[in-house]
Amino acid sequence: MNVAASAPGDLLPGRWFDGRSSQAQPVLVGLQPTAQGPSLRLHPLSSPGAAPIVFACGDVGWPEAWSDQRPQMRVVVDLRHQGSLEIDAVSAWRAALAAAGERPGMAQRMQTRWSVLLGVTLAAIIGLGLFYRYGTPWAATQITRHVPLGWETSMADNVMRQLDEGMLKPSKLPADRQQALRARFDALVQQTSATPHRYPDYRPALALDFRAGMGANAFALPGGRIVMTDGMVKAAADQGLPDEALMGVLAHEIGHVMHRHGTRMVVEQGVLNVGLGLALGDVSSLVSTGASLLTGLAYSRNHEREADCYAIAAMRRAALPTVPMAQLLLAVARDTKEEAAAKSGKPRDANTGAAQQPPVAQTPRPDPSPVWSLLSSHPDTVQRAIELEQGHAPHCGKG
Repeated sequence: MNVAASAPGDLLPGRWFDGRSSQAQPVLVGLQPTAQGPSLRLHPLSSPGAAPIVFACGDVGWPEAWSDQRPQMRVVVDLRHQGSLEIDAVSAWRAALAAAGERPGMAQRMQTRWSVLLGVTLAAIIGLGLFYRYGTPWAATQITRHVPLGWETSMADNVMRQLDEGMLKPSKLPADRQQALRARFDALVQQTSATPHRYPDYRPALALDFRAGMGANAFALPGGRIVMTDGMVKAAADQGLPDEALMGVLAHEIGHVMHRHGTRMVVEQGVLNVGLGLALGDVSSLVSTGASLLTGLAYSRNHEREADCYAIAAMRRAALPTVPMAQLLLAVARDTKEEAAAKSGKPRDANTGAAQQPPVAQTPRPDPSPVWSLLSSHPDTVQRAIELEQGHAPHCGKG
């Protein structure tokens, strides 16, 4: 606060509560433009002819307008440590404030103009969409470069320990069968060591394990550990497929390892949650969990396609066909749907129950449920199988 002797301009009546007395002092209020913004001048009516009390722009908590059509009944101006000011002539106050060079902030413009609110909302939605689609995967990819291999192997050991104590059981495959598949796996790793991937300097020790207790499946853990179930080996045998089908599946899992999908998924979820927190503020755990789940599934689909591309390139380098892998993929997907239909009590189609012919000999049909495709981390099974059968996918780079 300071005192100035400049002549007032257009003055508005007001009441000043100076913080020292409960009684309001009648004042006249003037607004003057300055380089920093409007300044406020108080002329106490109890001291006629006295110099006005001047408040610089930064010393005033300027009130925001909420609606042009429905202005508030009274303006209350925060004078910081000098109390507050009440003005009843709202329209005159706003006109004087605009004449003194006041420029409403973005928050006030959003509150008073629907066009600004809609524009900012649209920009925020587009920004979040771009962050989700491009920003989060890019940031996760860069952060993952700095994650130590030792952290990955430690996490993989903990996950594997929990799985072994839960749903997984020791493999029942004969030892010589396991040894034969491991030998082919090791040869595949050697033959495909130069297959391009996202992290050229990443060199984990790849190892193959077998487990039972789960259906036909194979999965990769960060750090190089790959697990194939007895059910996957049995599914290939039931379809009369050669071991190249299993090698294709393992090439796909190697792709997950080399592209560090497990670690990237952890980092992506962290980046996404931080981004949602910064953009939306304090959101409920339900919203956060739901958003993380849906976006995590979307990132998983991208990882699956990337692993498919790696498998296609790796199998080409090893001079192995990808058709058996495509056949196995369709057979497993079909069996999974049939098991789900059986559990739900729906009648099984007599034409698909036996499945003695290779699946790719049948006419490909799209997955029946678009909604399920959005919620699945392995969508477009038929399309993926066609691409694997042809040994090429449009979204795969050359190499």
